[in-house]
Amino acid sequence: MAHAVLVSCSLNISSGSRSYSKPLNHLAPSSSLSLHVSRSPFGRVPLEANDRSQKCRTISATAVSTGQEARVQPGSGSDHASNEASARKKVMVIGGDGYCGWATSLHLSNKNYEVAVVDNLVRRLFDHQLGLDSLTPIASIHNRIRRWKSLTGKDIQLYVGDICDFDFLSEAFKSFQPDAVVHFGEQRSAPYSMIDRSRAVFTQHNNVIGTLNVLFAIKEFGEDCHLVKLGTMGEYGTPNIDIEEGFITITHNGRTDTLPYPKQASSFYHLSKVHDSHNIAFTCKAWGIRATDLNQGVVYGVRTDETAMHEELCNRLDYDAVFGTALNRFCVQAAVDHPLTVYGKGGQTRGYLDIRDTVQCVELAIANPAQRGEFRVFNQFTEQFSVNELAALVTKAGKKLGLDVKTVSVPNPRVEAEEHYYNAKHTKLAELGLKPHLLSDSLLDSLLNFAIQYKDRVDSKQIMPSVSWRKIGAKPKTVPA
Repeated sequence: MAHAVLVSCSLNISSGSRSYSKPLNHLAPSSSLSLHVSRSPFGRVPLEANDRSQKCRTISATAVSTGQEARVQPGSGSDHASNEASARKKVMVIGGDGYCGWATSLHLSNKNYEVAVVDNLVRRLFDHQLGLDSLTPIASIHNRIRRWKSLTGKDIQLYVGDICDFDFLSEAFKSFQPDAVVHFGEQRSAPYSMIDRSRAVFTQHNNVIGTLNVLFAIKEFGEDCHLVKLGTMGEYGTPNIDIEEGFITITHNGRTDTLPYPKQASSFYHLSKVHDSHNIAFTCKAWGIRATDLNQGVVYGVRTDETAMHEELCNRLDYDAVFGTALNRFCVQAAVDHPLTVYGKGGQTRGYLDIRDTVQCVELAIANPAQRGEFRVFNQFTEQFSVNELAALVTKAGKKLGLDVKTVSVPNPRVEAEEHYYNAKHTKLAELGLKPHLLSDSLLDSLLNFAIQYKDRVDSKQIMPSVSWRKIGAKPKTVPA
């Protein structure tokens, strides 16, 4: 993509103009790049106390050609390759710069899908606001896409903007015309949503309104488009019965029906996912939208075949207490000789999966789309572990590497059952052909060695939890330096 942007690039900043999008990798060498800064719902991103004078805006890029636009030729440039490209399924990955989204974008591109990334890059802003950083150094989205192109010859189109701005999203839809939309574009951290009132409001607004806009865009501009939405197993909570895949058949007072499985969300983030699921189910029934809701478990790992191809393709790995997930956090803690932080009794049990299986599941959902008007739910995980079981596995793997791994129980900052029954069904993706990468000693060794390689980048102040479910308040919370 867009090495041409570096050849001849002029910036024009205009406030209050409409966001307009065109894929950045369509810029010709003689193009100029116009950045339009528009007021949008994304302006509600919570700022730190000393940043209140600043105003957040949506940034979207428009190519303004000053000469004949360069002709884009996929593959070898032959007519045969061009015909093949026109027949490829087009997939828009919303949130394609994030942890799951970036790995998925590369995987789909490598599988010969035509891919467009839509992202407002806000996840990177959160790190700046909270004083956090990925364990792994990550390149800019522009350098990532440019590197992918140089290694594979495959284009990934880029639309930078906020899906809460419907004008921006509409233009992206009309320009790219996707056959499928993979929607990762949400604030995905439960602790972030529980920092203070402003973050709770932002999470619900960003996630629910953004998804509503995607549904309306499909209705208006691509009624046959298949929505593949990332949900969460956290929608179900921890009921004292088996968790089914989206629906449960019950008999009550002599009558039987199949109904949506009850939801017991445990944070404002998880509640936003519940609202999403209800909105999607309604629009499938009312408008005939086809949708797959992937209720994903906790993801671990960092490498996929594609992200391992070059250091500029490396994915982010969060180890902090706001965005980090349990197994990733434990491996980093072990690498820097910090006790593994088990919350409370440690009996909290969840579904887990390797990030290589995340990308595989998404591909399977796209290749086997829902029918028009169908709302289907897949539980997306491969194994179940308690927090104590994960800590024991990391301790055992660490000893093989000469690490003296210790575990400490810390007061649980969340409101959740610490010992409970948990048995969730997850057969539908296996029936479509999922070949899982189960958690093995070799995978743990690899993840620990990866953490050791980058341990000098660890900020130990970010390891212990600082966000309390019970102490959340209306006053904006500033993270101390």
